[in-house]
Amino acid sequence: MLVYGKIKLVQEKISSLEKETSIGFVPTMGALHEGHLSLINRAKKENDFVVVSIFVNPTQFDNKDDLNNYPSTLEADLSLLKSAPCDLVFTPSISEIYQNNVERVLFDFDGLDYQMEGKFRSGHFQGVGTVVRHLFEIIKPNKAYFGEKDFQQLQIIKNLVKKNKIPVQIVACEIFRERDGLAMSSRNMRLTEAQRKAAPMIHKILEEVKSKFHEESILNISNWVENEFQKLPLLDLEYFEIANDETLESAKKKNPNEKYRAFIAVYAGEVRLIDNISI
Repeated sequence: MLVYGKIKLVQEKISSLEKETSIGFVPTMGALHEGHLSLINRAKKENDFVVVSIFVNPTQFDNKDDLNNYPSTLEADLSLLKSAPCDLVFTPSISEIYQNNVERVLFDFDGLDYQMEGKFRSGHFQGVGTVVRHLFEIIKPNKAYFGEKDFQQLQIIKNLVKKNKIPVQIVACEIFRERDGLAMSSRNMRLTEAQRKAAPMIHKILEEVKSKFHEESILNISNWVENEFQKLPLLDLEYFEIANDETLESAKKKNPNEKYRAFIAVYAGEVRLIDNISI
């Protein structure tokens, strides 16, 4: 497993590969867990050469405290990756990626970035688009792998690739969960013991939403979700929305010809957790 922090070294290695070599890419912000490994394993099954990046991207954080508190576990991450089917790990510094211009590029995501997360995290998706496009330019992968836990981000990256004609296939991977249903996240390690015990209720409520969806109105379901979280003192509901699977626009009424997904964001103390489920 190669570990490079410089763009030049990564590009030299990729250029040295045979032309028919397929490259799979898994971008991460570190604090790796089994969810990341599931993406890497799939990438290796579908490609000859797998690149994993570890980079905490400052331009996608609208809250400096969130950036400062984001787990930094590079040594443990590299140790974990040694047992994974990973061929190259790219670990750039902020200056390596952004040089002297740590700013977001402004993209037009056709309104996808104004829904849900976009209402609460100003500039977040512009920052995501900025770094993802740059990483694609460096790695030049055939396929890039993203988990559906960040479903809105997934749809935005698909939009980025299509509108900018970037020659990479975006592969969506199912949410990888703990045994108790909690979506795996790097943020989970910041939960207290009590918060960790309470957090699986997020997924349990989403599962109940799925069972209610065909029988009850969206308004009734939304009210039910709010009432359920009022019973959970350790979990503070930030938003719950049922939205169109493709446009991400909030749904008020159900249309039999459309696909829907339920999205949720919850605070456990200072830790923000998100999840979603196809309904």
